[in-house]
Amino acid sequence: MYRASVTDLASPPALNETDRSLNQGLLGASAAVVAWASGTVIAKAIDMGGMAIGVYRFALFSVIMIVWLRARGIQFNLDVLRKSAIGGLALGLDIALFFSAIKLTNVVNATLIGSLQPIFVGIVAAKFFGEKIHRRDVLWSAVALAGVVMVVLASNGTPQWSLAGDILAFGAMLTWGAYFIASKQSKNVLTSGQFTAGTSVWTVLVNIPLAVAFSQDLGWPTATSWKWLIFMTATSGLIGHSLMNWSLVRIPLWIGSVMTLFIPVAASAIAWIFLDEPLSLAQVAPMALVLGALAMVIRNQSSAKQATAT
Repeated sequence: MYRASVTDLASPPALNETDRSLNQGLLGASAAVVAWASGTVIAKAIDMGGMAIGVYRFALFSVIMIVWLRARGIQFNLDVLRKSAIGGLALGLDIALFFSAIKLTNVVNATLIGSLQPIFVGIVAAKFFGEKIHRRDVLWSAVALAGVVMVVLASNGTPQWSLAGDILAFGAMLTWGAYFIASKQSKNVLTSGQFTAGTSVWTVLVNIPLAVAFSQDLGWPTATSWKWLIFMTATSGLIGHSLMNWSLVRIPLWIGSVMTLFIPVAASAIAWIFLDEPLSLAQVAPMALVLGALAMVIRNQSSAKQATAT
């Protein structure tokens, strides 16, 4: 994670350093959303309850992160857990709701509803973080969100669709947005690694009682389930959460949020290939619209150099 030195505070970074930080953040966030997309499909394939998946997946991830922090001489203690509590509670609820939604409804709906969070996060970013969102970026974001709505409407009524699953996905979207906001705020008190490890521990603590309350089996996973849990931890955990938390201190909060609109496109394609979830032309066309609009937002950010180094 980038740490400001005395020199940094005395004089602002040169423009090329600002540009480099922005580009690194955009690249990291891009890799993160692709990793999250693959994790979504893996969760659908694992023969376990959604909350049980959250418990084992984040327990493994938190152990890896804590060992990595200690190996680098970075503290992980009760103070880190306290400072990451809000983000951890938000992530824990998001995981419980989203993984449960994935088990009920199709991957397209669950991921696309979750991608509506830029509306929520964009308002917060502008009001509380002072981020300037240009009108053209607002328009392109609106186009992307319109594409999201069209795909969801096109998939309703399919065998994999569930209203209850869609409602859970909507709740996950709100808590997912809260996690993004907490990640952005954490840069002043924690390293990105500490925040990632802390929120992972909280996610386990949140999902254990929820799994018990909803009678989900927390028994030891099968060998096949462990294989996918390990793969899921490596992709959506080590790559996804770590890279996004690292990137959010280098790019505007709302940009990181908008970039999650790529998750449904990638997840739907992976689900179509590996889970045989059907994709119709009515779904594919607006998915292309989402992807194109997102590409314009990212291009505008890079060319206009709107971001500042953090």
